[in-house]
Amino acid sequence: MAKMEITPLPTHVAIIMDGNGRWAEERGLPRIAGHYAGVESGVSAALCFADYGIRFLTLYAFSTENWSRPQDEVAGLLQLFDEALTKKVRVCLENGIRLRHIGRLDGLSEQLQQKIQSVVEMTKDNQRMTLSIALNYGGRAELLDAVRRIVEAGIPPQGLDEALFNSYLYTAGLPDTDLIIRTGGEMRLSNFLIWQSAYSEFYSTTTLWPDFDRKEIEKALLSYSHRERRFGGLEAKGGNRD
Repeated sequence: MAKMEITPLPTHVAIIMDGNGRWAEERGLPRIAGHYAGVESGVSAALCFADYGIRFLTLYAFSTENWSRPQDEVAGLLQLFDEALTKKVRVCLENGIRLRHIGRLDGLSEQLQQKIQSVVEMTKDNQRMTLSIALNYGGRAELLDAVRRIVEAGIPPQGLDEALFNSYLYTAGLPDTDLIIRTGGEMRLSNFLIWQSAYSEFYSTTTLWPDFDRKEIEKALLSYSHRERRFGGLEAKGGNRD
């Protein structure tokens, strides 16, 4: 498909991928089938955003609160993540996409931890896009972990500023999010990138995640291009800060 001309574009897009279970239930399928469809949608979305020159994409895959879901669904999700990392790393290597994990590794199986560390290492030199997977991630947990590390480092209160605090977050080295997209029709952040989203634009669509295709991506980017971002000031600033 021809690429739509859209400007300005965000530098960092983050997505709350909601609606996999509902998508499956509407088709009389088990919920895990929706999550498998969601993985394919995630790969397609990453390639589409990369095609538009988006440098940073973060996908909310599994939250610290998702552990409270039924045990069989959690087990199925973790198995799915393990399989996806194995099968989809070639796509990243072929398309210049660097993979990054944000969240807590502890709590995940040793096998999954090793798989995550392996694909991160394999793709570390790719420069077209950084794709961060928020797995076992929670915004409040991230802030608490950052504070704990700062205290352990013995940094005095007077030595702490926003730049230093940023360096202790899971997202250290990444720019703040410009656009947060939520599929599935909900209008909340669900404990996602609390610090990084302070001045993010928010876009919600009723489209369920497995159906979030190039057309839907272009709608979100077009909506962003029409926003006036003031960052607390009076004059609008451009969306692309790359």
